[in-house]
Amino acid sequence: MKIILKSLRLTLLVFLLCFVSNTNAQITGCTDSSATNFNASATVNDGSCTYNAATISSIESWLLPSAMSESSGLIIWNNKIWTHNDDTDINIYSLDTSDINNYTAFSLTSCVNNDWEEISQDSTYIYMGDFGNNVNGNRTNLKILRIDKASFLLNSPIIDTINFSYSTQTDFTPTGGNNSDFDCEAFIVSSDSIYLFSKDWVSNKSTIYALPKIPGTYFADSISTYDVQGLITGASYLENKHKLVLSGYSSLLQPFIVLLYDFQNHDFFSGNKRKISINLPFTQVEGIATVDGVNYFISNESFTQTPINTPARINRINLSAYFGGLLGFNSIHSAIEKFDIYPNPATDVLTIKMNSPSLSDLKMTIFNPLGQMLNSYELNSSESNINVSNYNQGVYYCVITAKNTFLTSEKFVKQ
Repeated sequence: MKIILKSLRLTLLVFLLCFVSNTNAQITGCTDSSATNFNASATVNDGSCTYNAATISSIESWLLPSAMSESSGLIIWNNKIWTHNDDTDINIYSLDTSDINNYTAFSLTSCVNNDWEEISQDSTYIYMGDFGNNVNGNRTNLKILRIDKASFLLNSPIIDTINFSYSTQTDFTPTGGNNSDFDCEAFIVSSDSIYLFSKDWVSNKSTIYALPKIPGTYFADSISTYDVQGLITGASYLENKHKLVLSGYSSLLQPFIVLLYDFQNHDFFSGNKRKISINLPFTQVEGIATVDGVNYFISNESFTQTPINTPARINRINLSAYFGGLLGFNSIHSAIEKFDIYPNPATDVLTIKMNSPSLSDLKMTIFNPLGQMLNSYELNSSESNINVSNYNQGVYYCVITAKNTFLTSEKFVKQ
């Protein structure tokens, strides 16, 4: 018996030593090398990473037809961009940026648009978020419409409803306009659940709420809150890549995105949170969508308040510099670190000299300052000459792509 007890004590001691050793080996801290407080010794990311201020500009921009002036959400499906309005309009619109005015409207005739603020999807269903709650913050009919995709395309949509209320809301006293922390304009659909991101008018924070993705009536459970210092309006999630991007704007209508990655399970605020301004001043951004996790489409609704007059648009931004390496795009993005463009300013001929001529299917597209595409040119050699004599004087932007994947951009001046 003594031998057995001694053996048990020895086993327990070894277990405790191993446990303490493994515990001590785990060092928490910022594990993102692009952060200002990167800790090379950290083995567990604790979500503490901080970043230098950053701003990106749109690469392309399209004026939305007047029928979509209140565009509030975006998805990309069936090789089309889909959007909707947040007023009484019961249509979902399908469009293509190659001919944006040639669109198709699909009507949800059996539904009412109380305040459709966001659209999401999985492989089988479209989900429409009828949960805008900024009028008085006291709606008791918050819901998400679940629309069968196959029937939707046949113009005979089969629709059911996911009803919910916030588990943390107990007071339904009217708050007045834009004065509640129980508004919502962003959500995503995962393989098994729905996650809401609140638009907190008072605190300028955002709280994640979770609920099932099947029809029924639920309390949306609070997961965590992040001080985003702004108003969240859209979300785009690549579940297989473990990457999520939120869109929003400040009280001064300065739009931004928040990159969320290296998070734990579905607590999307537990990992890295990188906020990046978008160079679109006085713009109320709404929807956001992507296919590859690098090229993102962002919509903004029309905003008019003297002297500001911002029309509704869809804008494209590129996050290769931030997500490219994380998504495995380094091989092509780093293959062409830059290209030389001269003379700049140019009068008649613009020369493009590629530093990595081994890349194939290269194309340069020129845009004017409004983001309108003017011309595209194939770059078939290491040095190409582009005739710009018929361009008006001003600033233009060159965008280089390879096999339709964004590489880099530069601006030039036409004299």
